[in-house]
Amino acid sequence: MSRDPKKGKEPDEEKASVTLPGTVEKIIPAIGQIRPEQAQIAVEGAEPLYKEIRVENNMQNEAGETVRLKQGAEVEVTIEAKPEDTQPVPQAKESAPETPAKKDKKQAKPA
Repeated sequence: MSRDPKKGKEPDEEKASVTLPGTVEKIIPAIGQIRPEQAQIAVEGAEPLYKEIRVENNMQNEAGETVRLKQGAEVEVTIEAKPEDTQPVPQAKESAPETPAKKDKKQAKPA
């Protein structure tokens, strides 16, 4: 989390993105030199089995100071993609309007 996603972004480059709300569920302590402290974030709108992500709990504020998240903090998770890494969503086909003959068949009950 220490990297700044805005750095290196060219002004004319428009990325596709989605931002989802999340909550820091817990802070996982560091394990010596093996693993740094992590923040476990529950992302709203994700499927239940995949809603939790763990990221290094280390970032910089606007003043350039190193800070970390607290348990219970409300956060935003942004996913960005370059235009060449996306594709349009197919439009849903409109179903043809039902003709009176089709409606009659659906309503008819067997004798």
